[in-house]
Amino acid sequence: MKEYIVTGMSCAACSVRVEKEVKKLENVKECSVNLLTNTMKVSGSFSDEEILYAVEKAGYGIKFKDTLKKEENIESKNNIIPSILILLVLMYISMGYTMFSFPLPRYLDKNPLSVAIIQMLLSLIIMIINKKFFINGYKGIVNKSPNMDSLVSLGSFASFIYSVAVVFYMTDLYVEGNINLASHQLHELYFESAAMILVLITFGKMLESKSKKKTTDAINSLIKLAPKTAIVIRDGKETKIDAKDIVVGDIFIVKPGGIIPADGIVIEGSASVNESMLTGESIPVDKEKGDSVSQSTYNESGYLKCEAKKTGEDTLFFKIIKRVTEASNSKPPIAKVADKVSGIFVPIVILISVITFTIWYILNKDIGFSLARAISVLVISCPCALGLATPVAVMVGNGVGAKHGILFKNAQALEYTGKIKTVALDKTGTITKGKPEVTDIIPFNITDNELLSYAYSLEIKSEHPLAKAIIKKGQDYGITPLLTSDFKIHPGNGLKAVINSSIIRGGNAKYISQFTSLNNEILEITDKLSISGKTPLFFTKDNEFLGVIAVMDTVKDESISAIEELRNMGIKTIILTGDNLKTAQAIKNIVNADDVISDVLPDEKAQIIKKLMSKSKTAMVGDGINDAPALATADVGIAVGQGTDVAINTSDVVLIDSSLKNIPKLIKLSRKTLKTIYENLFWAFIYNIIGIPLAAGVFIPLYGLKLTPMFGAFAMSISSLFVVTNALRINNIKFNNKEKKIMEVTMKIEGMMCKHCEARVKKVLEELSAVSEAIVSHENSSAIVKMTEEIPFNKLKETVEAQGYKVID
Repeated sequence: MKEYIVTGMSCAACSVRVEKEVKKLENVKECSVNLLTNTMKVSGSFSDEEILYAVEKAGYGIKFKDTLKKEENIESKNNIIPSILILLVLMYISMGYTMFSFPLPRYLDKNPLSVAIIQMLLSLIIMIINKKFFINGYKGIVNKSPNMDSLVSLGSFASFIYSVAVVFYMTDLYVEGNINLASHQLHELYFESAAMILVLITFGKMLESKSKKKTTDAINSLIKLAPKTAIVIRDGKETKIDAKDIVVGDIFIVKPGGIIPADGIVIEGSASVNESMLTGESIPVDKEKGDSVSQSTYNESGYLKCEAKKTGEDTLFFKIIKRVTEASNSKPPIAKVADKVSGIFVPIVILISVITFTIWYILNKDIGFSLARAISVLVISCPCALGLATPVAVMVGNGVGAKHGILFKNAQALEYTGKIKTVALDKTGTITKGKPEVTDIIPFNITDNELLSYAYSLEIKSEHPLAKAIIKKGQDYGITPLLTSDFKIHPGNGLKAVINSSIIRGGNAKYISQFTSLNNEILEITDKLSISGKTPLFFTKDNEFLGVIAVMDTVKDESISAIEELRNMGIKTIILTGDNLKTAQAIKNIVNADDVISDVLPDEKAQIIKKLMSKSKTAMVGDGINDAPALATADVGIAVGQGTDVAINTSDVVLIDSSLKNIPKLIKLSRKTLKTIYENLFWAFIYNIIGIPLAAGVFIPLYGLKLTPMFGAFAMSISSLFVVTNALRINNIKFNNKEKKIMEVTMKIEGMMCKHCEARVKKVLEELSAVSEAIVSHENSSAIVKMTEEIPFNKLKETVEAQGYKVID
């Protein structure tokens, strides 16, 4: 997808016209024009010449990125100051002298024709200074795509031409000697209106431009965080280079107070790194050998030597900026309404203006009165407010999200997230830490080591998180893996391999029961394990049952508070997992989710999501390859940042720090942004619905309400400014950062002699409903008990001592 800067756009009608012309090109698949940033994104197999032709045909131009805003700002500043100074002189003469008898030089005081000519010249100078309105407006009319500039230029030009005609009439009266009547004609001049319309619109545009600039502050502030220099090892020496010159494989040094110049891996040292610019979390993260580091994060203390793995635009930092920019430039579905109205808005306003003039003239009103009403209609109408209503809110919303580690990939995701009523959550790595540990080894007719040896040898070729727990346990026990062949994975079920001419299988009960019978004794043991939140893995050798190894993945501390907050927001939470029902139910009870769907195969998750979507707007939260189909199917797919690339690429939203506490945040942010868009669209529509009839004089017969062209121009400027400043209020959103923390109690226990003792104490403690995890060590004679609710110490003590151990108070 290519990005261009479109020049000359002034309102929503402009962006709609450009989109329409570019989409007519045969090789263009998609085109999106953003009025806020003056950018156009086009996808397809086209040439730049084709795009240039289409845009110029629409009456606009193309320039390279980052040149337009600077030029517009300079032009606005150069125009507004002389325009205001000349306008003040014009207003003194036109209104001060004519209405309030302000003094003028003697040669003008008694010569109304000279006063009229000076007004004409002053207004003409202002019109020349602000000639861009007339140039762009003329182009719009010629290209059959009238825009805001067309309305402004028509209003100003009509006021000027009518006033020039009055001046010629005054000269005729002078020739006839009717000086008194000629003096009275000064009240019929609209030179000050012709000039003030332009000055007010220019001034309003300048204020609007400054406000619009604030909407991009989040992105600009991120860009400013990019490192300028880096210290690398070259020829065995520390060398300071430009950060953009660092390449993959470079060894770089980060000292205290330094900014990390690239994504990399720590190969030496340790430090406390502030990653708030990426995750929104202010608490520093400890880094040591083997840990990953990200570009633009800040080393608060310590020394790091790292190897660069990703540089430049491949880093996470620049991908965030790219994602935020792309999302800000995209359009949510709600914007289509405004685009359709904007496409026909200006022609309708011009028609209303003509009708207004005609009706008032037919009603025997003089030309000056009728013209004033028609001009007021032209200059009060504001297509800008319609065009800005959505993009400014989207831009600010995406910026706020980026500050809190939330990346919306497109504006549609930003809109749909606020409508979510159901959130389906993957269990492993999403609700839980994704780093399970072996808690129980239960062999049948063989030793613990023999069972672990077979399991370790089988699982060592698997990437599944549960396999990693067994692998780690085998490594801790110093077991040498046996030689395997014919290794095969049965997704969602288990593994199979040949070891020493025997077929070894491992997996869930459903899979293993196909090859051996699981008697009541086995099922009773595994039921107890499952009820306590552990996942039992069954192993067989040539269809002979070997035993069970239980693995448990602990719940992330913030998962409980996040799910509780979602419930308070009226959102239903469902755990969607391939794990067995009892294990899934145990996790459900810990985090207090609304429902659980277990034993789900990867290809079934998407089907379940479809069923949930038929009832309400549904989001899917996951991190693995197996979650990708469900993430792509859901109304909103949310990937946790430490998940697989496949999950991240198929999702609509990415949580950089992998924390579920950001799910309530992103939904609140989306709701706030969506509410702001509705407010802006309501204001844009209601302003025009009320303002146009008021300007046309509909309320004059009823209430005597009359609108001057000057006030109409002022109201038009304020309308656009209101839309932008209202969007900036999204920056003031407050998130509930209170989390339900996991409570910890450390117990000193005497009598534990081995790992079997550890397992026994761990098991009885974790069977308590409020205990999420118990970390037991016979070497330290201690147990660290993590609880979701406070349990009296005496209750914990009684539980442990009932197993024959002694707890020291």
